[in-house]
Order: sequence, then C-alpha cells, then structure tokens
Amino acid sequence: DARRDFHHQLSTRLICENQAVAVEDLAVGGLARTRLAKSVHDAGWSQFVNMLEYKAKRYGRTFVKVGRFEPTSQVCSICGHRDGPKPLHVREWTCTACGTVHDRDHNAAKNVKSAAGLAVTACGAPVRPEPVLAQREETGSQGIPHGNCAA
Repeated sequence: DARRDFHHQLSTRLICENQAVAVEDLAVGGLARTRLAKSVHDAGWSQFVNMLEYKAKRYGRTFVKVGRFEPTSQVCSICGHRDGPKPLHVREWTCTACGTVHDRDHNAAKNVKSAAGLAVTACGAPVRPEPVLAQREETGSQGIPHGNCAA
C-alpha cells in the first residue's frame, strides 16, 4: 500500500508538472535476474509506468514509451557516437569520440528525450509535440479547482 501510494503521488506530480513524459520500456525481467532483483521488484516499475500512462491521458499530457532496444546508455548524447554496451556497475564513462564524461543515467535520460521526439534540434526546428490546451476544469480562477493538477 505504501508503494502504491508513493507511485500515485509521484506519478500525479510528474504529470501535472510536465506537458510530456517519456520513459524507457525496460527489460524488467532481465534486471530481475541480476543481483539487483530485490530492488527491481521493490520498485514496481510496470505499475508506476501504467499510472503515468493513464494519468497522462486523463490530464491531456503527452506520454511516450521508448523501446527497450534503443541504445540510450550506449550513445553519447553530445556527438552521437555509439560506444557499445557497458555492464551495470559502470556508472560514469568517457566518450571515445569527443572526450565528454557522462553519468550513465543522465546521458540515458537525454537520449530518451531525443528518441521520444521531445528535444529541439541543433538548428532550432521544433520537434516537440504541440502544446495541449488547458482542460475546461483547469481554466479560470473561480473557487477551488476539481480533478486537475492544481495544488
């Protein structure tokens, strides 16, 4: 119950604070066969992703799942060079092409954002989804808002 409550609170906050949310479709079954098995199962990733997805629909936000075979932790987010697979214990790595030092998770997050089409290209052409108009119950300033993201 505590995990489900945490997932509800966090997913609502993420959806309300962002117009778009992108996640990587992780191979949770594969991660569960490693020494991280207990942590992976405790996290309840699929339950959390499902909550994000239905709440994004409810509040009119964009939700994107990036495929698990997208090499997000293998590609340099600066120059695009693919450095190859790395074991999970490698948390920081240096790109052999441009020399940039990457935190594995931050680099993967930047690549997920790009793969989901939520980034802006170098020439400035927008590739973001169109802004979503406020839902009828979100507009106005009368009284206490009902069923929306207002705090």
